[in-house]
Amino acid sequence: MKVTYNEKDKLLKIEITEEIDHHSSEKIRTRADFEIQKYIPKKLVMDFENVNFMDSAGIGMILGRYKMITMFGGTMGMINVHSSVKKVFEMSGITKIIPIIEEIGGTEIGKCV
Repeated sequence: MKVTYNEKDKLLKIEITEEIDHHSSEKIRTRADFEIQKYIPKKLVMDFENVNFMDSAGIGMILGRYKMITMFGGTMGMINVHSSVKKVFEMSGITKIIPIIEEIGGTEIGKCV
C-alpha cells in the first residue's frame, strides 16, 4: 500500500497494491486508520488501480474508513476501479454512499470528492 498526503489540499490518497480479501483487509485497515488519524484529511481517495479482486471483507474495510473520515468531517471517493471490483461495489450498494470518480487530473480529485 502506498500513501501520499497533499497538505495544501488536505488530500490523503491511499493506493492499494494487492487484492482485498479476508487476510489482507485487516492489514490495509490498520495502516489506513493510522494514516487517517495522523493527517486528519478533509478528503480521502482510495485508488484501486492494482486491485482485480475483492470480497466482502473489502466492503467492510472500505465502509469503516468512510465512517472514520466522515467522523473527522471529511469526504471520500474511489478512483481507478476495475470493472470486476466495480460490480462488487454496485451490488453491495456502496456506490450510493461513496462515489467512484471516473476522471481525475491534478487537483481535480479535490473537486470531485
